[in-house]
Amino acid sequence: MNKYKISQNFQFVGDDWWKWSLWIEGKDMDLDEIDSVVYTLHPTFPNPVRRITNRDSKFKLESEGWGIFKIFAKIFLKDKKEISLEHTLFLKYPDGKMNME
Repeated sequence: MNKYKISQNFQFVGDDWWKWSLWIEGKDMDLDEIDSVVYTLHPTFPNPVRRITNRDSKFKLESEGWGIFKIFAKIFLKDKKEISLEHTLFLKYPDGKMNME
């Protein structure tokens, strides 16, 4: 079982547009083992490969957009090991209906 997972939140801002963020969930002692996380977004994003090094934010990535897609994350540990994760970004309208695009 993997001791890390990707969590997300989102906020609908109108006109089929959301602000969203992703971060790594895990026990504090496990998060302390992480050096950085590289997120790979959909290729239509500017700079789709983004390295996050902020441990205090749980390696949070903040972005915005209009659609759902699969995000890949590579966790780089301080002991030089690497862990790969995937997460499908989901977005909902204020009425609870899922954005299916």
